[in-house]
Amino acid sequence: MTQREPNSDQPGLGGGSDAAAPRIGEGQVVIRPARAGELPAVRRLIGLYPDELVQDELPRISSFFVAESDGSIIGCCALQVYSRRLAEVRSLAIHPDFRGKGLAAQLVDACRRRGIDRRVRQLFAVTSEPGFFEGCGFTVHTGWKTAVFANLHPDT
Repeated sequence: MTQREPNSDQPGLGGGSDAAAPRIGEGQVVIRPARAGELPAVRRLIGLYPDELVQDELPRISSFFVAESDGSIIGCCALQVYSRRLAEVRSLAIHPDFRGKGLAAQLVDACRRRGIDRRVRQLFAVTSEPGFFEGCGFTVHTGWKTAVFANLHPDT
């Protein structure tokens, strides 16, 4: 898959079956649905970004797509479907050694296509990098719908 990755230097947009030390090679990158047993690799990859991706609870592995190169998972992204109306694109991470290659945009596109296949009406993402998602076809809506947050632990 070839696709431009907007703002590819964003934290978290950069995995492997051993996320701490993926095998880096010239092999082809494949974007595919994650398989049973790959959640530990996905967790390690997301763990590379503790400040950006605070994710105690992850979706089921069947919700994820992964980017794989030379047998290592180097990227991940999940589509968490809440209803026919709404699904969230989340848990997007690319191993730092593979950032800037368009993989994040390809993973988001795989989630978008799954949403279309499942007839979901809207996707959303909670992000600190709205420009990246705008480059993937998302729109920042001001005055339309607003995400609201309640800080339950003011000390943290």
